[in-house]
Amino acid sequence: MYLRESKQRRADGSVVTYLQLAENVWDAAKGRSQASIVHNCGRSDDPEVVERLRRLARSILRRCSPEEIVGAGGNWRLICAWPYGDLYVLEAIWKQLGIDAIVRQQAGMRNLGFDVERALFALVANRACAPASKLYCHEQWLKEDAHIEGTQGLKLHQLYRAMDFLEASKDVIEQAIFHRVADLLNLDVEVIFYDTTSLHFESDEEDEGDKDGNVRGSQVAGKKTYAAPRKRGHSKNGRGDAPQIVVGMAVTRDGFPVRHWVFPGNTVDVTTIARVKDDLRGWQLTRCLFVGDAGMVSQANLQTLSRGRQVPAGDADAPG
Repeated sequence: MYLRESKQRRADGSVVTYLQLAENVWDAAKGRSQASIVHNCGRSDDPEVVERLRRLARSILRRCSPEEIVGAGGNWRLICAWPYGDLYVLEAIWKQLGIDAIVRQQAGMRNLGFDVERALFALVANRACAPASKLYCHEQWLKEDAHIEGTQGLKLHQLYRAMDFLEASKDVIEQAIFHRVADLLNLDVEVIFYDTTSLHFESDEEDEGDKDGNVRGSQVAGKKTYAAPRKRGHSKNGRGDAPQIVVGMAVTRDGFPVRHWVFPGNTVDVTTIARVKDDLRGWQLTRCLFVGDAGMVSQANLQTLSRGRQVPAGDADAPG
């Protein structure tokens, strides 16, 4: 059985196409097969006809997968097949939020020799769909498990260079994305919640840095100087035996991220507030209520926040 087209020419010269379900039946008297019409579906340009055929196709595919259909046909050869729904949604969101344009604008100021935006999207998509190392992302996921337009020619070292580029440009990119999301979703930023967590590394060694305890990023990463990040400190995930970093995040009352920070692993929460306030200055936030837990409260922090556009609040974890 198959879908058959029947065309009829009208008096005005236009051609109308009709769709029919047909099957070939052997005619012994004539010694050949003839098409037998099983069902007249209707005109091919009728949306209701198309929708009925789609429902029919879906019901057929529940009984017989496309792979089985291809495998049973001697003239068919399956070259490749990838799941695409999750990547389609991710890329649609990526573009709707304007992240592709923001990254391309920043990357256009530097001659890196590869498509940075595609490399970063590939890394984000891998993290969202099948979290793995950058090596696995390049050697297995992008080559065998997923199909992302524009990533076929990417090399492994370019994924690492894309991360360096992101580090060099993250302040501008993060601010641009926040303003884009805030405008698109009309975010309420009158209340800002801030907290930190710790992420450990499966390593025994801390970062030492130079004589001042600092490390320097690569040229692609902007040659920034940082306090050596991987240090032992108070662990919030029960791994006090391992070096860690401290990650801080500010979010709106609805949970939308505003900005994030990375601090050395031995950073005490209470010492991060001044940096957070300084970094949020100039983001055109309205006078807002700053909510943190007990670990953020000190007289110095209350004075720091009161001098700016942030109004300090009490302990977010306190009962009542």
